[in-house]
Amino acid sequence: MKAKAGNVDIDISKEFTPEQLKKLDEIIAKNKDKAGALIPVLEQAQGVLEFLPMPILKIIASGLNLPLSRVYGVVTFYSFFTMTPRGKHTMRVCLGTACYVRGGKAINDIIKKELKVEEGETTPDRLFTLETVRCVGACGLGPVIFVGENVHGRLKPAKVKDVISQYN
Repeated sequence: MKAKAGNVDIDISKEFTPEQLKKLDEIIAKNKDKAGALIPVLEQAQGVLEFLPMPILKIIASGLNLPLSRVYGVVTFYSFFTMTPRGKHTMRVCLGTACYVRGGKAINDIIKKELKVEEGETTPDRLFTLETVRCVGACGLGPVIFVGENVHGRLKPAKVKDVISQYN
């Protein structure tokens, strides 16, 4: 099924609702004549759509009358933007030195096995996105994982499944 946003016809109806696409059109229309509008438009669009796949970048580029390469370059440069769906819960595993030597890598390996994802991937049900970080400044609690804003410290491999089950 084709959906229309701006003047671009693409098959995005499976990912986004007509209301989301209408909101995207409104964001673009409100900002299309403003200098420096690209980043604010991308931020607002991601807020509405949750991620910015290539068809959405094409719509934004067309709506702002910008080359697609410029829009793509901004999205891929800034880590805040994502072109892939994110999970409801972002699970960040600390692999800084203190956490690593206390078992952070083993914790990360167990999480990858349990969720059946690699670093940076999202589970098919979009419940979890797995990321690694280098240091969260909680070295005394290592190994540490964050699930959203929640800190789980002094984590043992046997407790990983329990932590995951809290968010299912």
